[in-house]
Amino acid sequence: MSSISGGSAPLLPPDGHWRSSAACHFSDPDLFFPISSSGKSTAEVTAAKAICAVCPVRRQCLAFALRTHQVHGVWGGTSEGERRRLMSAVKAAERSQTRQTA
Repeated sequence: MSSISGGSAPLLPPDGHWRSSAACHFSDPDLFFPISSSGKSTAEVTAAKAICAVCPVRRQCLAFALRTHQVHGVWGGTSEGERRRLMSAVKAAERSQTRQTA
């Protein structure tokens, strides 16, 4: 694996080009976009998350999904429900911070 300045940080592509370095790049997209949240789809989500777990650009993927409000699929190792809960927590923290500074 390449690194920056001889350190241990992997050399990542510039923002916007992270997808070409994603562990899922050559995976079946259907795995990351199951059609339900039960049955066989549960196994697909688990398999997709296993790929995400070793992905060098997992954080960029999750940031993209949150920034662009991706509602469906597995992004950055998170399911639809997990991202929904994460966004709710972020919004609650922002509201709390706004109240404290007002």
